[in-house]
Amino acid sequence: MQAYLDAVRQVELNRRTGRVLGIAGQSIEAHGPDAAIGEVCEIRMGDGNASVLAEVVGVRPGRVTLMPYGDTRGISAGLRIVAGGQPPGMRVGDALLGRVIDAFGDPLDDGPPPVTAGVRSLFAPPINPLSRPRISRVLETGVRAIDTLLPLGCGQRIGIFAGSGVGKSTLLGMLARDVQSDVNVIALIGERGREVREFVEKNLGAEGLKRSVVIVATSDQPAPVRVRAAWAATTIAEYFRDQGRQVLLMMDSITRFAMARREIGLAAGEPPTARGYTPSVFSEIPALCERCGATASGGAITALYTVLVEGDDFNEPISDIVRATLDGHVMLSRTLAHEGHFPAIDVLQSASRLASELADSEQLSLMSAAVDVLATYERNRQMVEMGAYRAGSNAAIDRAIALAPALREVLRQTVLESTPRAQALLRLRAAMNGGV
Repeated sequence: MQAYLDAVRQVELNRRTGRVLGIAGQSIEAHGPDAAIGEVCEIRMGDGNASVLAEVVGVRPGRVTLMPYGDTRGISAGLRIVAGGQPPGMRVGDALLGRVIDAFGDPLDDGPPPVTAGVRSLFAPPINPLSRPRISRVLETGVRAIDTLLPLGCGQRIGIFAGSGVGKSTLLGMLARDVQSDVNVIALIGERGREVREFVEKNLGAEGLKRSVVIVATSDQPAPVRVRAAWAATTIAEYFRDQGRQVLLMMDSITRFAMARREIGLAAGEPPTARGYTPSVFSEIPALCERCGATASGGAITALYTVLVEGDDFNEPISDIVRATLDGHVMLSRTLAHEGHFPAIDVLQSASRLASELADSEQLSLMSAAVDVLATYERNRQMVEMGAYRAGSNAAIDRAIALAPALREVLRQTVLESTPRAQALLRLRAAMNGGV
């Protein structure tokens, strides 16, 4: 009986409606309905049989601003708008594993609609800061550059920063296949439609897909859909984490999430600030990232967010806010990529803020010595290549010249190659002792 009573209490006894007043681009101005920010409404088309879902993004006296989840063609002034009455949610469940879905949980692959366990709110509160256990367990990735010099912990959040065409998606595919996690949740935000199938079949592979959920919102879809996909992926990851599982959340890219949020903010009347980004962008990125992490129950969301830096400017506004929010950053270098060094991770510009928690004193000493050799070589590389340096002038430079090639070989690997962390550390130690 209680279930029936709860269902009755949730039913709206009156219908909140409004009318479309005007359309400008992807922004719809309406008189009513009496709806809250984030609420999903239904715009009834003129024939009465079709409708378009739209999200409330702004509220002013006597006016409501909405952005549709679909095409605006066919929407005209005077059409009726009906408030949905339910907060935005996402269907979750183990049936999502191995599936490719859109921002609403509908299948994009050839399978039937997944039978889910229930619906979770898209905007759950973050973990209480004092309820977060300290991160002390290493998450092995199979990528030697990360496992040796930039260790990643279960529950850590890290950013992968790179310009276009430097290898972000390929690196994500390697991580999805080889990371020792129970579940992968992969959000492809604003991706080219051509690249979605390529990522699933080539980079992720059949084995990687079996323990993964892929959420897709392509670049041609409206901004609210792209934003919703990011929140939906986080919500799905939270479901698996609350079951005590180790979850790897990968989002490619948080920059396109920020761009979509900028579109919504501008439509809602927010003032543009740095590079046109609205203030809500700089508050919503931390809100999204803080949902991840470890919990006392034993489950954890380890998050990897790619950041598409504009013009290879690593100090642009989104890069700055993401770098300040996360627990580390991996920088991909176009110079290394052009040299055929893959993955093109610039370890001198990268950092893991939890390295001291995840590595013992011996490993930290080895990591520090390796970075020092690479830094010494890079500082003097131009002089050495020009022939201006004379061997024997400086012992540190001589040592760097001798060891740097072997170190770079340790940090380089093919796409299908995976190395256990213990073996990677042994190779790093051998390289520091003069061999590979």
